[in-house]
Amino acid sequence: MSMNEKKTISGFSKLSKRNKIKWIVENFFKDPELVMSELMSYWHGDEEQQKILDGFSENTLSNFPMPFGVAPNFLINGKTYVVPMVIEESSVVAAASAAAKFWMSRGGFQTEVLSTVKLGQVSFEWHGEKETLLKHEGDIEAMLIKSTDHVTANMRKRGGGISSIKIVDFTDEKPGLYQLKASFETCDSMGANFINTCLESFAGSLQHYILMHDEFHVKDVNVIMCILSNYTPDCLVRAKVSCSIEELGQFPDGMDAQTFANKFYQAVEIARIDPHRATTHNKGIFNGIDAVVIATGNDFRAIEACGHTYASRDGQYRSLSKCNIDNDQFTFWLDIPLALGTVGGLTALHPLAKRGLELLGNPSAEELMRIIAATGLAQNFAALRSLVTTGIQKGHMKMHLQNILNQLNANEKERMHVTDVFDKEVVSFSRVREVLEQFRAEAAI
Repeated sequence: MSMNEKKTISGFSKLSKRNKIKWIVENFFKDPELVMSELMSYWHGDEEQQKILDGFSENTLSNFPMPFGVAPNFLINGKTYVVPMVIEESSVVAAASAAAKFWMSRGGFQTEVLSTVKLGQVSFEWHGEKETLLKHEGDIEAMLIKSTDHVTANMRKRGGGISSIKIVDFTDEKPGLYQLKASFETCDSMGANFINTCLESFAGSLQHYILMHDEFHVKDVNVIMCILSNYTPDCLVRAKVSCSIEELGQFPDGMDAQTFANKFYQAVEIARIDPHRATTHNKGIFNGIDAVVIATGNDFRAIEACGHTYASRDGQYRSLSKCNIDNDQFTFWLDIPLALGTVGGLTALHPLAKRGLELLGNPSAEELMRIIAATGLAQNFAALRSLVTTGIQKGHMKMHLQNILNQLNANEKERMHVTDVFDKEVVSFSRVREVLEQFRAEAAI
C-alpha cells in the first residue's frame, strides 16, 4: 500500500471520536501515543458539556483552548462594563483595558445605533420584458410578504419581520439576471435561519406569481440561489470619544497634548488615504471587535467580511475610524456595521458565551452592538497612541515577554530576574535569551 493510500479513508465521519483520533495519530504523527494523549487531555471533564462542544463542528477530535479574559472600566453611555474578550494576542486585552481607563475619566464612550437592517437576496434569471417585471414590483413585494406570514408571525410579535423587498436589475451586467433584495429586522436574534427560510419561500412564490399573471409572456423563472448577505451597511453603530485637547494630558517623553492630538489626527488620515496602512489600522480595530464577538458566541467571520467591505464602500479600502480637531476639541469615532445576536445559536449553547453575555448584563442585540463598537474604538485608540508616542514595539514586546520565557522554559526565579531586567529595556527574543543564558551560567558557578 502506498503512503498516499494510507492517508485516505472512507467513512471517517462515522467512526467514534476515539477511533478518529487513533486513525489520525497512527497515520500522521511520529509518536501516536503521545499525540493521542495530548488530544484527549483537552476534552472537557463534563461529558455533557463535551457533547455540546462536539456538536458545533464535524469530525471533532478535541478542543482548542483560547484565553477568556476581561477588560474592565469601560464606561459606555454612562454605564460601566467589564468586557469579555477571547483572543490569543497578549497585548490586545491590556491595550483595551488601558484605553478604557484613559477615557473613563474623560466622559467615556458615547455610542449610537444608527440602524439595524439585515439583508437577504434571491438571485434569479428571467428573460421576459424588464418593464413588465419592474411595473409589478410593488405587488410582488406585498405578495411575498403576505406569503411568509406563517414564517414571520413570531418575529413580528417581537417587533421584527420583513421591512421591504426590492427588485434589483443586473441585466446590464448579465442578460436576464435579477435579484430580490429583502430587508429584515430580526430584533435580538442574528436571524440567519429566519432570513434564509423567508428567502426560500420567496423563490416559490415568485415563480407562482409570474405563472398566474398573463402579462408575463415568459413564464420560466430560474432561481439560482437564496441566501442572506453578510454585507449589512444599514445595521450600523457609532462609537465616539471626545474631550478638549488640554484634557488629553501628557504623554511619554514629555509629549504635550497638542502635539499628541496633531500626530494622532495625521495617523488616522494616513489610514484614510493609504490602503496598506488602512489594512493594519482596521486589523487593530478587529482585534478588539473579534475578541468580544467570539466571547459572546457570534460570528466573527461575518463581522470581519462586512466590516472590510464597508471600509471599501467608496471604491477604495479606507480606515473605519475617523478623527477631528475643531476649536481645541479632540474627537475620535468609528462607524461600523455589526449584525449581532444575543438569543439563539451559540449564544444559547456555548457555556462561556452564555457567561460572557451574563457578564455584560444580558444585553439586547443593540446594546451589544454599542459595547463591541466601543471596544473596537478603544483598541484602535490604544494602538495609535502607542504608534505616535513610544512606538508599538515597546509595549507589544513587553506583553510577549512571558511567551518568550515560556518558549525558553524559564523557571519562576529566572522569570523574576528577566522581568526585572526588561523593566527598563526593550524586549527582543535574542536579548531575552542572552540575559537568561547569562543568569543560568552565573547560577551554575
